[in-house]
Formats: sequence, structure tokens, C-alpha cells
Amino acid sequence: MSLNKYNSQYENIMKESLSTVDRDKKLADLMTVLEKEYKIPSLRNIEFEKNNRAIIALYRKISLSRNI
Repeated sequence: MSLNKYNSQYENIMKESLSTVDRDKKLADLMTVLEKEYKIPSLRNIEFEKNNRAIIALYRKISLSRNI
């Protein structure tokens, strides 16, 4: 799936009328999908981030949208 599709999924989650817990769960699930699809390292990797700016930008946007 393209990054635009994942961004659309994010936007749809944010528009849904969900409880905070349900929204956080869906966002966490989306982050997990991105981690697998784009092989995002579990520890910060500057080289990966430099080479995959758009992926990391979306991943961080999703992460910052959660209420943890």
C-alpha cells in the first residue's frame, strides 16, 4: 500500500467519532502496520530517518496523535 493510503487511513481514524481508547488502539495498529511494511527500526536510526523522511514524518504524526 502506498504512503498516501496510510495517510488517508490516519485521516479517517482522526475523523471517526471514537473514544480516546479506541482511537489510540487504531492509531497503534496503524503504526504497527507501517513498522512492518517499511521495516521501521525499533530504535532511532538517523540513517533510516534521513533516507525515509516521508515515512518517518507520517509515523511521528500518528504517534503524536495518540493520548498516551
